Amino acid sequence: MTHSIPLSSPIRAARIGLACLLSASVALSPVAVLAQQQGPAQHQPRKAPEGRRLPPDSSTEHSVDLQNGRTLTFTATAGSLALVDEDGKLQSEIAFIAYTKTRKPEEAATRPITFGVNGGPGAASAYLNIGAIGPWRLPTDGASISPSQATALQPNPATWLDFTDLVFIDPVGTGYSRAAEGDAKKYWSVDADASVLAAAIARYLRQNDRLASPKFFVGESYGGFRGPLIAQKLQQDVGLGLSGLVLLSPVLDFGWLESARTTPWGFVTRLPSFAAASLERSGTTPSRALMKDAEAYAAGDYLTDLLKGPGDREAVARLTTRVSALAGLDPDIVRRQAGRLSSRGYQREIGRDSGRVSSAYDTGVTGWDPDPTADHSGFEDPVLTALQAPLTTAMVQLYTGRLNWRVENMRYELLSNSVNRGWNWGSGRSAPEAMGALKEVLALDGRMRVLVAHGFTDLVTPYFASKMLLDQVPVYGSADRLKLSVYPGGHMFYTRPDSRNAFHDDAADLFARALEARSDGSAAGGTGAGATMPEKRPTP
Repeated sequence: MTHSIPLSSPIRAARIGLACLLSASVALSPVAVLAQQQGPAQHQPRKAPEGRRLPPDSSTEHSVDLQNGRTLTFTATAGSLALVDEDGKLQSEIAFIAYTKTRKPEEAATRPITFGVNGGPGAASAYLNIGAIGPWRLPTDGASISPSQATALQPNPATWLDFTDLVFIDPVGTGYSRAAEGDAKKYWSVDADASVLAAAIARYLRQNDRLASPKFFVGESYGGFRGPLIAQKLQQDVGLGLSGLVLLSPVLDFGWLESARTTPWGFVTRLPSFAAASLERSGTTPSRALMKDAEAYAAGDYLTDLLKGPGDREAVARLTTRVSALAGLDPDIVRRQAGRLSSRGYQREIGRDSGRVSSAYDTGVTGWDPDPTADHSGFEDPVLTALQAPLTTAMVQLYTGRLNWRVENMRYELLSNSVNRGWNWGSGRSAPEAMGALKEVLALDGRMRVLVAHGFTDLVTPYFASKMLLDQVPVYGSADRLKLSVYPGGHMFYTRPDSRNAFHDDAADLFARALEARSDGSAAGGTGAGATMPEKRPTP
């Protein structure tokens, strides 16, 4: 997840050269090669590069009992990929956890494999792994989260392992991944990061004889931003094609996320989420049908009145009436802000009478305001900060206990502020965006499918921003190739059982459609005989 997406990150210059990173060889240790090899022996063990600190890979066998009498048996491998330069010198070690369902070796060509990455930048993949789609999960349901909660993992009935193998990757500076000589900053840029992750994915596939497998990617928040960039680099620089992308609570264009208060865009993108939060507080579960009026107003009359400026009294009066009703706030509060609600203010106002503050990641999760009588109160996020301790503990226990992979003298980095604050956002006058890459990979590969998934009550990456951006994407042959799904909950909507199950079903449907297109050779929107005429894509 992009849990700590910088809301006011400067777009810095200095772009790193990628020739070395793109051509870098990625090697596994001899132990790992033997342990992970699928099928008949055909690889000669390679000498591990000097300077490795992470232990040899560990593979263990497991089974989990799921609902309806289902049992999944699988192999879990915890280990690392060693990135080396052309001279064989170690550059970095990329930690991963892979779950592969028990199968016959010849089934590798048809069994899908999915690579999971979280965001930040600076977040390890634990959130997706033990929060959403792995075979085990840490329960964090409820209206509040306790940092001192129990950390025992439970079987996850909504795991994606029933329809795809899973490989969770931690970028340099997160989890146990590290730069070999302490020069990690060369990895901390938009372009270099995507290049290294693409190279790691390619090496894992080659090393484990999975090049023929249908390949997918799932990324959360900044990980969702990474998705189209990685797909593009795999297509163009590495020579591999992904069958599908799942972008969970993504940032598709940072220019929309970081709108200044002097522009109306940020207010427009968040108003439907404020309205969804109000519905939820009244006991009503938000749905796309219930949100139609709020969405139409946000992109219509609301935007029109915002453009008139706060000096137009009639516009402010109209804004006050509609926004206070939609957001469930006192009209006086809305009038003082001229209808321009801030996320931080909203988090505090909706629980002010009870001394509670809501999370920007999910307004349905609250914590105590540390200084409720102050005009302005600084407070830690009731989701992001509260999850830090239990997720970190649970991951270390998973590594050392079930996976038998013990890392000595290294700290597990769930969410690194050093990575986040040191990120190089690229050169130029424009904010980073992934929409260009998304359109290019969809247009180039008529079989690829993309699911964009959001929670209604997420104020960090509001769903309405993605909806408006996706509405600008042409239909490349078939209307169902690009889908937006929105679920009750916030940035990590998967903490709610019903949303987690619905997400599982939507992802399984995407995989099934992608595999069908792959098997029958169809490529909607392709050229030549059998190409379908473009049709208008319904508003997601």
